[in-house]
Amino acid sequence: MHEMTIQELQARMAAGTLTSRGLVEMYLARIAAIDRQGPTLNAIIEINPDALAIAAALDAERRQSGARGPLHGIPILLKDNIDTGDQMQTTAGSLALVGPPAPADAPLVSQLRQAGAVILGKTNLSEWANFRSSHSTSGWSSRGGQTRNPYALDRNPSGSSSGSAVAVTANLCAVAVGTETDGSITSPASVNGVVGIKPTVGLVSRRGIIPIAHSQDTAGPLARCVADAAILLGSLTAPDPGDPATLDRAGPVFQDYTPFLDRGGLAGARIGVARNFFGFNERVDRLLETCLEVLRHQGAEVVDPAPVLTAGQFEESEALVLLVEFKADLNAYLAQRGPTTPVQSLAEIIEFNERHAEQTMPFFGQDLLHRAQAQGPLTGHTYQQALAINQQMARDEGIDATLRTHRLDAIVAATCTLAWLTDPINGDHYQGSCTSPAAVAGYPHITVPAGLISGLPIGLSFFGGAYQEPTLIRLAYAFEQATLARRRPEIGDWSKIDEVCVVCPSAL
Repeated sequence: MHEMTIQELQARMAAGTLTSRGLVEMYLARIAAIDRQGPTLNAIIEINPDALAIAAALDAERRQSGARGPLHGIPILLKDNIDTGDQMQTTAGSLALVGPPAPADAPLVSQLRQAGAVILGKTNLSEWANFRSSHSTSGWSSRGGQTRNPYALDRNPSGSSSGSAVAVTANLCAVAVGTETDGSITSPASVNGVVGIKPTVGLVSRRGIIPIAHSQDTAGPLARCVADAAILLGSLTAPDPGDPATLDRAGPVFQDYTPFLDRGGLAGARIGVARNFFGFNERVDRLLETCLEVLRHQGAEVVDPAPVLTAGQFEESEALVLLVEFKADLNAYLAQRGPTTPVQSLAEIIEFNERHAEQTMPFFGQDLLHRAQAQGPLTGHTYQQALAINQQMARDEGIDATLRTHRLDAIVAATCTLAWLTDPINGDHYQGSCTSPAAVAGYPHITVPAGLISGLPIGLSFFGGAYQEPTLIRLAYAFEQATLARRRPEIGDWSKIDEVCVVCPSAL
């Protein structure tokens, strides 16, 4: 079922020409063919042994009482830092957490099950969501090994939601859920040629997700087109009494974001160009100029330049906040997992890695874990000051100031650099990205395929103020439909998946 949208899959299941069980079987066959063998993408860390039975039960329910909604029978993959109270592990890619499964579903997983989704399995990731070493290789974990980029197998898939992005672009699932602290949804989405949405912090419950930092963490969708991402996002948003941020929302929240899918959504919009995120790659800049012409041609008023003036001024404060929150939040998460969890604290994780260094640290160490362990509590003055700086620089004097000064609906820039060569010895080779302002502010950010450069994808980012997901989805969808820029990676034998499928519009 390569490149088929959720809507198209639902139409075929409603017509009786496809079943959820049959769809799961086809995805499992493709996973076996190109993820486990052949090019060995290594995007999937674990298959749900109950997936076929769940799909069959949902098929029976459809025949008896109809579909629950747009996700009924749709196979979804989850990043391996999201709790599932089933037979699967939740480890953040770390051997230290291999053992008894999580005691319960994360709220977002419960919501997906209630919506009728089939949890197909877990995806690989950068271990501890890329918060273990300052010299890490994205897409590598001690439990899952190295995930590979389907567009060029020697190139990096970016992190930390690398497996989720690769699985979506290689058609190993319909859609996937990733998580982001700073760039971990949007960067792999860009590098792997898919749509990624990092929601406003508090739109999706953070409970039951192995954390980095509560002030920036959020789960969000990865999909091959904006429509599918919007459908998945609507099923993730719900208030959770166990996560205060979901109860203290300062903006509109929807359970259905599809009404904002407007092909003419760019007409009359004021969009600012964050020129301070240009210049890290000449060819990326040239592609971005063609994207700006598309925006103008579709009726948008492009305000150029409209920089986020504080970008780069909160790197030190962000780093400190992440270190302090990681220690506090991870220890709290481990306590919630219960006494059967193999490690009970960050200190025990560090000790585990040292005892099993050959398996856990063959390429890079754990300096970030050591630095986090050395931090004080959340009540500390230095942490509180750094958090205040983050909010002031990223929100008040950052994104909010840019939107207000130029009267903008959104800000655009290239999401990040092109995929670099995977280098386990020297680590990642980033050139640049625009992810930090929205990440540190806790504001929404969506990236959409903008084209290929030497066969490698690049994404165009739209970001804006808190709870402005409807606006960003409208703009991103209009851009996607005007460009149809996504190109699937030519990997694996597509004819074995489905020779008569309808192609997702954004793949043409």
